Amino acid sequence: MAAVLAPSSATAIDFAPMRADDVDAVIAAEQRIYDFPWTRGNFTDSLAAGYGAWLLHEDGVMLGYAVMMLAVDEAHLLNLSILPEARRRGFGSRLLRQMFAVARGKGAKRMLLEVRPSNVSGIGLYRHFDFIAIGERRGYYAAHHGREDAIVMARDL
Repeated sequence: MAAVLAPSSATAIDFAPMRADDVDAVIAAEQRIYDFPWTRGNFTDSLAAGYGAWLLHEDGVMLGYAVMMLAVDEAHLLNLSILPEARRRGFGSRLLRQMFAVARGKGAKRMLLEVRPSNVSGIGLYRHFDFIAIGERRGYYAAHHGREDAIVMARDL
């Protein structure tokens, strides 16, 4: 008796460099994700400066993006975002691993980032990947009632 094969449920995950023509989709996602989103200028300036900017796709659909500045032997993760409908499925981890690989490939020895103290899931992701808190930036983020501090985290690569 021949076995019947079920259709594959595998999905295609890929990473692609962010291009100028991706910015509209990224801005739309950013506005869905954050109360205080990055502006078009933040993204276009990052691309113009040559920062590493990547998109995460599943079957051709953008699920997340990241922007990272490289300087000498340090990488500074400026933005790592996963769309709400794609959260809790490991995509943040995949995108963060991609950023590690890009940073290492460019000679970075350490990665830094800032995260809101109110971003509990982000802090959990970063701690899972061995980031440690090394400082604080007072009043770093816009907030509904004034400003919110940032936790500065770092990890050796």
